[in-house]
Amino acid sequence: MTVKRMFDAVEFHEGEPMRVVTSGVPSIPGLTVYDKCKWLEKNDDQIRKIMLREPRGIPATCCNLLVNTNREDCKCGYIIMEQVEYPMMSGGNTIAVATALLETGIIPMTDEVMEFNLEAPAGVIGIKAYNNLEKKKCVKVEFTNVPAFVVCLDKEIDVPHLGKVKVSIAWGGMFYACIDATQFKQYGPNGLELTPEHGKEISKISSLVTTAAIEQIPVEHPDYPGVGITLSMMYQPPVTPGTYMRSSNWYATGPVDFDNPQTWTGALDRGVCGTGSCALMAIEHARGNLKIGDPFVNEGLLGIQFDCHLAEEIDDFYGHKAVIPVVAGGGWIYGYSKWVLDEDDPFQEGFTIGDIW
Repeated sequence: MTVKRMFDAVEFHEGEPMRVVTSGVPSIPGLTVYDKCKWLEKNDDQIRKIMLREPRGIPATCCNLLVNTNREDCKCGYIIMEQVEYPMMSGGNTIAVATALLETGIIPMTDEVMEFNLEAPAGVIGIKAYNNLEKKKCVKVEFTNVPAFVVCLDKEIDVPHLGKVKVSIAWGGMFYACIDATQFKQYGPNGLELTPEHGKEISKISSLVTTAAIEQIPVEHPDYPGVGITLSMMYQPPVTPGTYMRSSNWYATGPVDFDNPQTWTGALDRGVCGTGSCALMAIEHARGNLKIGDPFVNEGLLGIQFDCHLAEEIDDFYGHKAVIPVVAGGGWIYGYSKWVLDEDDPFQEGFTIGDIW
């Protein structure tokens, strides 16, 4: 076998499988991690496709590349990769990266509570890691996110095959179409219940509503040209005592065509979704339901929970009222892997389901 590329990675999950590539990535030019991310997307997208597409990956997997940072106030940079995009920020992936850095010793685990900064494409992310020194285990990671803000509340849009649907659009590190599941009364008096058994219907509705929102509500972050709505958070009242709500994060695995029901799919987050939680907190704050410092425990489809709160308000963030969210959660390393790409492998960039049926 002649090896064309080789990578070392840490395998991690918090319900959602996440990979942290620790070596094998070539030098990536750019002053900021955002610059490096855009360069990688344009010049070496093969890494993302190798790591995430079949036959090596599954639609639910995410991946992160550790990269150098030029910021003196940050320990490391990381580029986030998902099935169809390079997110500016991701909560679960941030927890995965911080955990991998500490448990591999790239950042020495010296204290039970450690604070440091990482640089994501979205900017500086403050980390507070809680460690079990005896077990060399990072038990929990709390991160302070970039400002979150609301673009619109309860905007009614026309969704093919569904009719009128209300959505709220918010930035929590990415733009989310946030969808109240209780409005879909065709599934029962309480709407569509967010349970794993209803995963197919959640995916179907989320794909249709999110695609319609992308078409009908154009948005763009002033710092990140071209980044609009790509994700959704469907939410309902709490199921488990002590939680604020239950939510389901949907992300695309390929283009959604209103005329082709086979494309009304996508992937559902097995964990919670940190940046989606931040978007939901911004919405609840804008409604007057969530005050600074109030606990916000968000629960995912499988019962995984993130403990969140808002740290402060920003009166004017590019014309929006914004908030600074804080999210905490943990996960588990389940393996260490070495990846190789054989130069004769016919799937040099993998394939997606849409490529074969």
